[in-house]
Amino acid sequence: MAAALLCGRIEYTDKLLDIIYHCQMCGGCDVSCKYSRDFEVLEPLYQFRKKLIENSQIYLTHIPVIRGLKKEDNMMQRLKAERGKWAEGLDVKDITKEKAEVYYHAGCLSCFDEELWPDTRAAVKLLKKAGVDVSVAGKEETCCGGRAYEMGYEGELIKYAEHNVEMLRTAGAKTVVTSCSDCYYAFKVLYDKIGKKSNLEVLHITEYLDRLIKEANLKLTKKIPMVVTYHDPCHLGRMGEPYVHWQGVEKKVRGQVIMHDPPKELRRGTHGVYKPPRDILKSIPGLRLIEMERIREYAWCCGAGGGVSDTDRDFAIWTALERIEEAKATGAEAIVTACPWCKRNFKDAIRESGDRLEIYDIVELLEQAV
Repeated sequence: MAAALLCGRIEYTDKLLDIIYHCQMCGGCDVSCKYSRDFEVLEPLYQFRKKLIENSQIYLTHIPVIRGLKKEDNMMQRLKAERGKWAEGLDVKDITKEKAEVYYHAGCLSCFDEELWPDTRAAVKLLKKAGVDVSVAGKEETCCGGRAYEMGYEGELIKYAEHNVEMLRTAGAKTVVTSCSDCYYAFKVLYDKIGKKSNLEVLHITEYLDRLIKEANLKLTKKIPMVVTYHDPCHLGRMGEPYVHWQGVEKKVRGQVIMHDPPKELRRGTHGVYKPPRDILKSIPGLRLIEMERIREYAWCCGAGGGVSDTDRDFAIWTALERIEEAKATGAEAIVTACPWCKRNFKDAIRESGDRLEIYDIVELLEQAV
């Protein structure tokens, strides 16, 4: 479709927009194609959406979301002044007022979804318990820009990347930690992709907590007798591996086939964050981990990515239910994940279907064990 549009064989239609914006941008097709050939699938989708926005082909359901982002600096269409409520009473540093080595970025969803607040607060409590010099930005926290970029709004990514990097440079932070896999992907991969990378160490909360456990700064003493299966978030797993820069010459062969000189190293999803969350689960006394059929870079998406949860909620729920059925097939009592967007969509799907499978964030279980 992208090639046909560029060559003038087709024009913009409502149906074309409907198809393009129903992609969850999870990268599943990308790593699957790269199993047998060097073929970029995801990048043309990013460029297609970017071109749609540049040509004012805006998907109607995204208008209030992006309008809210530009006005209130978040993707949830909520007031910026309410963003810091999740951290009230935590007695944690405010990075906009005092120096701290570690900055914890909660993310738009976790800041405004009160059902997720216990997980977000647990992450900060665990870091503090381990003696980490941690801070938050409270109501001054802004969006990472990653979700807007996936909708085609590259300008918003650049804007928030510049803001966040400068804020943390001014505060003297050395490490940024987040529990949101979308935010992790933005800070770790997208900022590098657009040339806004800083010297900050970027860690997902599972990477940091796994490190603290192995350094004996967190001790797990309480048994949790439970059988669980783990869901790899797309943006933490296959999408979360470091960005690979390439310089060279592109040569077209037989029309649309592009050869790279020197050969281009492709991101195949194999270097995402897979081991730390599994090591955490295995370290919890009494807990047993059973894997689903599709894991790591081949994991099935939760359904919430790419703006689809705003575009077509029924499709997002259907996607989640597919994964839930796969989790149930393992015989596990619960599905554990490491992303608020995954947990939110799974909880909504279970609520609507009447299923009894339990959903946990990995930090939730770790706090119980500690």
